[in-house]
Amino acid sequence: MAMIGGMVGAGNIWRFPYVMGDNGGGAFVLAFLTLLFLLAVPGLMAEVALGRYTNKGVIGAFRDVVGRGGMVGFGVVVLLVNIALMSYYSPLIGWTLYYAVHSLLFTFTAPGFEAQAFMDSFFANPALMIALHTVVMGSIAAILALGIRRGVERIVVYAVPALVISLVIMAIRGLTLPGASEGIAFTFGVQWEYLVASETWIAALGQALFSTGLGWGIALTVGSYLREYDDVPLGGGVFTAIGESSIAILATLAIFPVVFAVGVEPDAGTGLAFVSLVQVFPEIPLGGLVAILFFAGFFLATFTSGLLITEVSVTTVSEETRLSRTQTVLAVCGGIWLLGLPSAYSTEVLDFLDFVFGNWGLPLATLAIIGVIGWVLGPERLRVLTVNRNAGIHIGTWWNPLIKYVIPTVMLFIMAYFAWENFREPEMIAGMLVLVLFPLIGYAIMSLVEGRRDTTDTAGVTGGDD
Repeated sequence: MAMIGGMVGAGNIWRFPYVMGDNGGGAFVLAFLTLLFLLAVPGLMAEVALGRYTNKGVIGAFRDVVGRGGMVGFGVVVLLVNIALMSYYSPLIGWTLYYAVHSLLFTFTAPGFEAQAFMDSFFANPALMIALHTVVMGSIAAILALGIRRGVERIVVYAVPALVISLVIMAIRGLTLPGASEGIAFTFGVQWEYLVASETWIAALGQALFSTGLGWGIALTVGSYLREYDDVPLGGGVFTAIGESSIAILATLAIFPVVFAVGVEPDAGTGLAFVSLVQVFPEIPLGGLVAILFFAGFFLATFTSGLLITEVSVTTVSEETRLSRTQTVLAVCGGIWLLGLPSAYSTEVLDFLDFVFGNWGLPLATLAIIGVIGWVLGPERLRVLTVNRNAGIHIGTWWNPLIKYVIPTVMLFIMAYFAWENFREPEMIAGMLVLVLFPLIGYAIMSLVEGRRDTTDTAGVTGGDD
C-alpha cells in the first residue's frame, strides 16, 4: 500500500494519457504492459529486496554491496536522477493544487467556463506557477522536517479511493458522450506501425519506470523500512504493478472518450488531462462535487508521491552527512526548489526535462540498481536471503537470469535503438549527456568522499605497543 499510494498520482493520470496520446494509443499500451511485467515487476522485487537486505538508504545500500570507493557513485546516480525528477514533479503538484482550489470554488461548473482558455491563462502566468511550486516544496519541507512518515499512509488511505471513485464516475459519463467510441478505439486499437518505432518503446520504458517508481530509489527506501513478515514479491512487485497499471488504464478511459467527444487532439501534450477531464464535470449530476472529489484526491496523491520521492534524498543525505534531519530537509528541499524554477516558469522546459529524465535518467538509475544486484551482489543470494523470506509466492531460479541478463539487455537495446533512429535530435543529445555525465559525477564525488573518510579513519587510529 505504501508503494501504490506513494506512486499513484501524476504518473498515472497526467503522464500516462499524454505519453500514450503522443505514441499511438493502443500500440503504446501494449508496449507499456509488455515492459511492465517483463522488466518492472521483477525489477521492483529486486530493488525492494536490496533495501530490505541492507537496511540502508540509496548510497549506503550501494556501499554495503560494492564496498568503499568510486563505485558507490552509482548510488549517487540514483540520487541525482531522483532530485532531477522531483525538480519538475513539484511544479506539476502545483498544477493539481491550483485545480483543486478552483474545484472548491466550483469554477469548472460555472456558466461559460472554457477549459482550454483556463489552462492557457494559467500556464501564461509564470509568477503564479513559481508561487505554487514554492508552496509545494515549503509544505513538503515542513512535513518531512517533523519526521511524519505514518502521515503519508493516513492521507493515502483516503486520497487514492477518492481518486478512483471519481475516475470511475467520469469514465462512465465519458463513455456515454457522442464520439466516445473513437476514444475507446484509440485506447485499445493497435496501430502496428507504432510498434516498430523506437519512440514508442523508449516512451513505454520510461512510463513503466516512472509510474512504478523503479529506479527512483523509492522502492529501495521503502524496502529498508520493511518488517519481518512483509511480502516482497507480492507487495513490492505484483500488487504495485497491477495497481499502477489499473489506475493508468482507468484514467485513459476517463480521458480519451472526452478527448474525441469534444474534439481535443490526443497528442496535445502535458496539458491533455487538465483540458479534457474538466469538461466532464458540467455533463454529470453533482459535477461540482465530483470535481472536488477528483482534484482533491489528485492533489493529495501527487503530494504524497512528492513526499516519498523527496524522502529518498533526505534519508540518503542524512545517512551520509553530519547534518541534522531538519538541516538535511532544508538543504534537499531548497536545492529541489531552485532546480525546479525553470520547469515552474515554462511548461516547455518541464516537457523537455520529463522526456530526458523520464526516458533516459530513469533507465540509467534502474540499470545502476539492477546492475549492482545482478553482477555484484548476485541475484541468487538476494533471492534466497530476502526475496523469498516470508513470501506468499515462491520466486524460482528463473528470476536470476531475468535480473542479470534480460532486464539490462532489453533496456540497453531500447535505448540504443532510439539513439540510432534519433541521432542528433536535442532530446537524444541531452539523454546522452545524462548517461555519460551522471556516472562520472557520481564516481568523482564518491572517490573524493570515500578517500577523505579513509584518511580520517587512518588519522584517528593510534597503534603500536608502548
